[in-house]
Amino acid sequence: MHFTYLLAALAAPVLSSSHFNPLEHSAGIAPYYTPNDPPLESSPPQGCNVTRASYLVRHAAIYANDFDYETYLEPFVKKLQNTTQNWSSTKSLKFLSDWTAPINEEHLEKLTRVGLQQAQKLGISLHKKYAHLQTPAKVWSSTADRTVNSAHSFISGFTNNHTKSINLTQIAESKKAGADSLTPYKGCSAYSSSYGSDQSSAFGKVYTKPIITRLNAEARSFNFTQDDITGMFELCGYETVIRGSSAFCSPKLFNSDEWLGFEYANDLMYFHNTGYGRPLSASLGIPWVNASVAALDDESSSQELYVSFTHRELPPTVITALGLYNNSAYSGANHVNGTMPENRINYNRAWKSSEILPFLTNVGIEKMSCESDGFDEGDYYRILNNAGPQPLVDCRDGPGGSCSKKQFHGFVKGRVEQFGDYNKACGGDSDYPSSLSIYKA
Repeated sequence: MHFTYLLAALAAPVLSSSHFNPLEHSAGIAPYYTPNDPPLESSPPQGCNVTRASYLVRHAAIYANDFDYETYLEPFVKKLQNTTQNWSSTKSLKFLSDWTAPINEEHLEKLTRVGLQQAQKLGISLHKKYAHLQTPAKVWSSTADRTVNSAHSFISGFTNNHTKSINLTQIAESKKAGADSLTPYKGCSAYSSSYGSDQSSAFGKVYTKPIITRLNAEARSFNFTQDDITGMFELCGYETVIRGSSAFCSPKLFNSDEWLGFEYANDLMYFHNTGYGRPLSASLGIPWVNASVAALDDESSSQELYVSFTHRELPPTVITALGLYNNSAYSGANHVNGTMPENRINYNRAWKSSEILPFLTNVGIEKMSCESDGFDEGDYYRILNNAGPQPLVDCRDGPGGSCSKKQFHGFVKGRVEQFGDYNKACGGDSDYPSSLSIYKA
């Protein structure tokens, strides 16, 4: 299938009649897209010019990760292969009569062709956005194949295939590197990849119960379970980034309310794993924030654009360190955990993993020089998530919700004082590096 068609399929609403796109509610399996919330201009405010920028990027779309495959996808596929159920006699599941799985163990953790294409497209996009900045001498990535290959594809797009002009620097995914890596959670004994699974599973029982009842009434010989339903939702995203479309995305199978249930179950997991559900999260994200700000302020460096590729764990911790997507930010109280109940959906929450964490998700910090009416001339900073500006809650005294240099430095200093002791937050039982130094010349 041609790349242009595949990308068009990813961009087009799947449910055109209701304007509900399940691919924008697929949590960490969502193909890359730019949410329009808040609806601020992605271009610099009038009178402002970006002088430096730093981006942290999750790797592009993969066939499947090990956990999803072993826990949900493979068991569901094997169950399909061994069932006596006649799918042609069902209503919403007829497609299973001749459906074949798009994933096997050989493909695990590898980038799909669509993923490679989208990483290249991101490179083209950032080159266009920052054409006035010097071509970066370096791009950084952790050492996993999926992050390295995402970075290579990005460089190809950024340089129009003149890849030798940018050096890819690989940063080891080492426990002993502590915070001086693009995978600081690996050196943190207090972190566990299982955080959030209990909360997510608890709500999973709530939202999948009526789905199980409905589908078991259709297919009486199959005996659907909660894990089966999770696997089916996940196949919508995974199959789409492999084949360009998926019958598991059909509105005949899951309606919009059911998709919102799947999304919220994942939101709970990421909230407690790498978000506000644990104070530890901000301590894992602060090193990148602090290092990026220092790099943007280092006028002696010829590098004006910093781009680094990592895994899905790190961007949400950076977002948490910056105080973005905080459900209770304007409440006057820090009761953020109470905003994510495990037995019902908070539809008005700010924390939505589909917007925060799609494949190729990126968090950017821009430094701008501004001469804007109504504001003092000088340097301002702003944060972008997937090309959308996200004003900081307590730091937005500049054009377009940006933050003045003095206010921004004060904001970052305060966050570092609150969350910056990496070793203490990680258990205090190591002498691993507690800061990120990879951007220093």
